[in-house]
Amino acid sequence: MLKTRNVLMVLGMLLAPAAPAAVQVSIGIGLPHASIGINLPAYPQLVVVPGYPVYYAPHMQTNYFFYDGMYWVFQGDNWYASSWYNGPWWFVEPYAVPVYVLRVPVRYYRQPPVYFRGWRPDAPPRWSNHWGHDWERQRSGWDKWDRRAVPAPAPLPAYQKQYSGQRYPRQIEQQHQIQQQRYRYQPRDPVVREQYQERYQKRVTQPAPTRENKRGESEQRDFRQQDMQRSAPRQPDAPGAPRSQSPQRGDANVRMPAPASPQERNPQARDNRQPPQPGLDPRMQQTPGPQGREEKQQGRDTTREQKRNQEKERDRDHDRNN
Repeated sequence: MLKTRNVLMVLGMLLAPAAPAAVQVSIGIGLPHASIGINLPAYPQLVVVPGYPVYYAPHMQTNYFFYDGMYWVFQGDNWYASSWYNGPWWFVEPYAVPVYVLRVPVRYYRQPPVYFRGWRPDAPPRWSNHWGHDWERQRSGWDKWDRRAVPAPAPLPAYQKQYSGQRYPRQIEQQHQIQQQRYRYQPRDPVVREQYQERYQKRVTQPAPTRENKRGESEQRDFRQQDMQRSAPRQPDAPGAPRSQSPQRGDANVRMPAPASPQERNPQARDNRQPPQPGLDPRMQQTPGPQGREEKQQGRDTTREQKRNQEKERDRDHDRNN
């Protein structure tokens, strides 16, 4: 059924009469949930539908409307919406089309579909017959309203007349920025307001990645990698393999402590060192070699022998005196 409908749409476009040269329209049809492109050389002429808060384009060969600050197009049995006259457009579900757009009489559809034939031109299209009972149950009362309480039409965004051709903004962010500066009107219909916030405000408020953000993310990633390396368990060194020096943190001029000397690892060798003597060459005050240790030991033996001889002399003198 979808293929048949698309074929009918293409045939309808080929057989439709050409639009006036001043406002030529080129419509690119997309599949449901896809956008369409309407290429307008200039801002279209819009006229208020009598008794409705809706505008229509009388000189365009397409079903083009403006309501509550947004543009609405009915093409190929689908509804599309945009806040700028030349798109970009988004697909609108039949359940989400504003009721005042649905209430526009048949005669203001410049390119009505085939199933509109036979319907009263001064009455709204019979959407209930076309979209079925499920749609009618969810949108009950859409065709009943107090005509004395119809809201006033929203002001047209005339500032968009200055943007055409190459000057037309194609990016949604740029469109939103210009609109905030030049068009103070905000949608009042809850259905329109919800779609506007969903399509524009939420998308614009999401910050785009900048060069500073990317650099900050790269630095944070490097810090996390360093933390993971420091917190990872250290693998034991293989026998005979040289121990790798761990990365230094902080200032690059900080040096690791030097390895302990043989004297510090051997307490006995540390005790044999002699205190420095003033006036002597420091090179001469180093720890004596094996020959020096033997001479020192002989000196100690001689001193002990002299002490023993002195004690014997004192004992003999004591015996003579007695």
